[in-house]
Amino acid sequence: MGMKSTEPTIPLSSPLLSRNNVESNHENDEETSSVPTILILTTLVAVFGSYVFGSAVGYSSPSQSGIMNDLNLGVAQYAIFGSILTIGAMIGAIASGKIADYTGRRVAMGFSQLFCIFGWIAIAFSKVAWWLYIGRLLVGCGIGLLSYVVPVYVAEITPKNLRGAFTAVHQLMICLGMSLTYLIGAYLNWRIVALIGTIPCLIQLLSLPFIPDSPRWLAKIGNMKESDSALQRLRGKNADVYQEATEIKEYTEALQQQTESSIIGLFQIQYLKALTVGVGLMILQQFGGINGIVFYANSIFISAGFSESIGTIAMVAVKIPMTTLGVLLMDKSGRRPLLLVSAVGTCLGCFLAAISFFLQDLHKWKEISPILALVGVLVYVGSYSLGIGAIPWVIMSEIFPINVKGSAGSFVTLVNWLCSWIVSYGFNFLMSWSSSGTFLIFSIICGFTVLFVAKLVPETKGCTLEEIQASLNSYSTKR
Repeated sequence: MGMKSTEPTIPLSSPLLSRNNVESNHENDEETSSVPTILILTTLVAVFGSYVFGSAVGYSSPSQSGIMNDLNLGVAQYAIFGSILTIGAMIGAIASGKIADYTGRRVAMGFSQLFCIFGWIAIAFSKVAWWLYIGRLLVGCGIGLLSYVVPVYVAEITPKNLRGAFTAVHQLMICLGMSLTYLIGAYLNWRIVALIGTIPCLIQLLSLPFIPDSPRWLAKIGNMKESDSALQRLRGKNADVYQEATEIKEYTEALQQQTESSIIGLFQIQYLKALTVGVGLMILQQFGGINGIVFYANSIFISAGFSESIGTIAMVAVKIPMTTLGVLLMDKSGRRPLLLVSAVGTCLGCFLAAISFFLQDLHKWKEISPILALVGVLVYVGSYSLGIGAIPWVIMSEIFPINVKGSAGSFVTLVNWLCSWIVSYGFNFLMSWSSSGTFLIFSIICGFTVLFVAKLVPETKGCTLEEIQASLNSYSTKR
């Protein structure tokens, strides 16, 4: 067909990011200082979905006593309310890739917000437990879809020198949503907090018609003219987008020779490396114990002699600044160094907590062990926020080619939510077996994360999505 190969951009047999490629990116440094306003606003609209995600996760804890008292729920009934969010998210994750592929990224975000709005309204006006469950399930379906489509959309619209930081804002907004909802929930009635939850949903829903769709998705469906127009709008009226548009067009045309794969079709040798990296990072992120640590954090703060409110403030004081630092460093230091530092920090934090519980079991150093646990938790949360919280989502949005991105993204997102549920469900059983043993297991898994990142995770900083995907997926080398 006379199609040019995508190979000249980087040698496909070489490491993902060669020194020469890094050096060439210095030519693009000027772009960073003049980021188009439309790109910032478009990203902001997208990450309102991330805020909704965070607010849904942060809602159940401060609302527990109010809901249980008003609706006469028992602990078991409220446990269903808390956990059904994850079930809904798994349902949303399964459908997320297909919805985003067939309707587009913008429509998928709007669709998810309809689920969230109806869910929040059902919770706010519920008189019986069943309405609570239905509302929570709907919100879960919405955030399961959002957890995939937001980072993918942001990665597809941003230039390579800004992509890491902009995509990592997804995690920052999740943190803000969780933290603000937790704080608001401590002072306002749970029904009012649920109604407040609809506000960011409505903001995104009403803003979506005014932002461009993903140029890469438009190219995938064969709408090259609109793809070029959307790319020009996102890069600025006077920007030269010829090279980027050509690369997107050529790579998309090459991929059209490949059939779109179902989830089962992903398990082929050509996708093996990308799938191993994407799934592996999600499993290690969740099995490193984040849900268990956060769940048990208040008890640790109280045992250390601090009030629950001070503990919450300490968590927020560590989590938000460290997540912000991760965003700022993402495109400067790269993904791998941040992941390695983050994994080492989480390993150390869990190990300190394990030592603390071990000392408590031995009834030794009673004054020191609670403080050690407190330090361990804060080190863990800070380290997690720096890298391992955000970067797996960034890499997931980068490594899969457009013809399998829907199926692969759905599968990886489903794995993340499934592992999240397993840790949340099994944490109490593990703690009743051995507190020190539980944190030691988490520490070992975090240590394994260091090895996994060092051996298998590529550096994607400074590469276009097409370059990353061509080097990871073997069929791209074929002409």
